[in-house]
Amino acid sequence: MLESFDFTPFILSFKLAFIVTIILFLLCLPLSWYLSQTSSKFKPFLETITALPIVLPPSVLGFYILWALSQNSPIGAFFQDYFDTSLVFNFKGLVIASCLYSLPFMVQPLQSGFESLDARMLEASYISGKSRFETLLRVALPNIKPALLTSIIVTFAHTVGEFGVVLMVGGSIPNETKVASVAIYEMVETMDYKNAHIYSAFMLGISFSVLFSVYLFNKKHRVGLR
Repeated sequence: MLESFDFTPFILSFKLAFIVTIILFLLCLPLSWYLSQTSSKFKPFLETITALPIVLPPSVLGFYILWALSQNSPIGAFFQDYFDTSLVFNFKGLVIASCLYSLPFMVQPLQSGFESLDARMLEASYISGKSRFETLLRVALPNIKPALLTSIIVTFAHTVGEFGVVLMVGGSIPNETKVASVAIYEMVETMDYKNAHIYSAFMLGISFSVLFSVYLFNKKHRVGLR
């Protein structure tokens, strides 16, 4: 039954999700730490910006990302003129678009985890001579394992399942931008329901397994703390 099945879209989806999760973790770790510790008047503005992808329709976000990365924008023109590379309808564009789209799914769990820490524990770290960076790595991170796991896994799963933004920015180029969600959409369009069922069932299984693992880990962690 699977002989005529092309699993390349899934490979692309997992590759994209893996790269995006690593990039967002490195970028959002200091951002989440800053948002959890600051009392700046700009904090609500930064939180609004990071949360926008949650409420914006994917078509709206995808349109603006497509415009920003195209040669008609300063960013796209800069990369085209100085690096001779296009940021739309290729894998590089998918990575950038997915990072923007999945940003809040990395930031918000990390920020919530940091905000739940006992302030006295952080103050003790500072008093003992540790810098903010050392406190983040050696004190804060080890004590927010559930939030850390949630942010990483949910970001990965969300990136695997995204559709609207990647379709607008990357299109459907085989072996380049045709990820699993786009492949399912095309199967339904061509009434290839048999393969669409298989792809969709696989995606459903992945999503369920991811969420179940997160909830199970968090439950065991809470029990272990009692």
